[in-house]
Amino acid sequence: MRGALRVVAMIVSRRRFYLRILLILIPLIFFSLHVSSRSSSRVSSFSASRDTFTQDSINDHALILSMVPQVLHKFLVLKPTNASSLKGNGELMPEEILRNIHKYNAAQTIINENIFGPVQNDTIIIVIQVHKRIVYLRHLIVSLAQGRGIEKTLIIFSHDFYDPELNELVQSVDFARVMQIFYPFSIQTHPDTFPGQAKGDCPRNINHKQAQILKCTNADHPDLYGHYREAKYTQIKHHWWWKANRVFNELEVTRNHAGLVLFLEEDHYVAEDFLHLLRLMQIACSTTCPQCSILSLGTDHKTSHNYRDNEKVEVTPWISNLGMAFNRSVWIELHKCAKFFCSHDDYNWDWSLQEVSQQCLKSKLISMVMKSSRVLHIGYCGVHKKANCESTALISKVQKVLAKAKRNLYPKQLTLNFINVENKDMVRKGNGGWGDIRDHELCMNMSFSTR
Repeated sequence: MRGALRVVAMIVSRRRFYLRILLILIPLIFFSLHVSSRSSSRVSSFSASRDTFTQDSINDHALILSMVPQVLHKFLVLKPTNASSLKGNGELMPEEILRNIHKYNAAQTIINENIFGPVQNDTIIIVIQVHKRIVYLRHLIVSLAQGRGIEKTLIIFSHDFYDPELNELVQSVDFARVMQIFYPFSIQTHPDTFPGQAKGDCPRNINHKQAQILKCTNADHPDLYGHYREAKYTQIKHHWWWKANRVFNELEVTRNHAGLVLFLEEDHYVAEDFLHLLRLMQIACSTTCPQCSILSLGTDHKTSHNYRDNEKVEVTPWISNLGMAFNRSVWIELHKCAKFFCSHDDYNWDWSLQEVSQQCLKSKLISMVMKSSRVLHIGYCGVHKKANCESTALISKVQKVLAKAKRNLYPKQLTLNFINVENKDMVRKGNGGWGDIRDHELCMNMSFSTR
């Protein structure tokens, strides 16, 4: 009898145990299912958001193509990417890239010269600074192709990143003479040594005292704000100065060139009458404004997208703007201030030139600036701005602006408005980023011709 009671007691005890387990597990299972459901909801919502974003991009791309002549669609064809192409240089090592760069620079090959004839001393030369934003570059090329008179120019693409896909795109340009030059002191070719970010360099935000304790390479040379150099920023100024020296002082094709050199960047987009405007501005310089030394095709101001007063030009002391053009005589004066440019503590080439104008030149740079911009910015996804930045939307917007303005392009003459120079005369503190004497020395070394 006692044995039977023990068995019953054990069964009741086990049931109570299992019941307690169930009471614990049921809420946990319910909570788990609830969280899973909410997670699925979030994933679905995120997926829907991505699908919507992708669809918007597709719509923008379709609209862009519809506004581009069919014959130019070939420049916008996007090739499928793979693991090696995503590296930007395939499997090439820095040493091999550098050999290719030196080969290109030595050859000085002009593509399409057999079609459009030799470059003349007054040919307009367009120099484009290229990094690796190929989407923007494709659209710049499309806009250049639609420029009236583009076949009479020489377009020089100046690269600081060697990439087979970029090279293939540039070498496919068939509407003008083309040359490629390659900046030989890039981060890509010097990934672990100066002028790249060397392993022994001081971190940007370390203070001077910490840098002395750490004994990093450039501890004694912070910028005017106490920060140390960052190669991705210093490269831009170096590249600009190198390419200007290369074009004016070293290329055989420009040995006797006396015409205009127009400076653009890979994320610019030009109106179809930009060359027509440059010629009108040249005429105005010789007749109405002999003191004008720089021609600027536009600004980034919102008002510059109003094309009702498309013939209006402002004459003002030069400040950074879009589509800057000048000739050899201006370059000679700028080059005399190489030491000032190369030592000025500002990693921006344009702000540095502005200080050259204010502090070094005998006569300040006076610019003739188009009120209705013929060069527009399509790229706000650059060194500084990377988030929430879908390129196709802005490209589409720029195309619409220029399509709407088309009837107001090609003015027959210009109306000059002379701005009081005293109101524009200013000296600014540099932006820093250029305190390292190694950058000063490299910049100065680029100033001496190797021809």
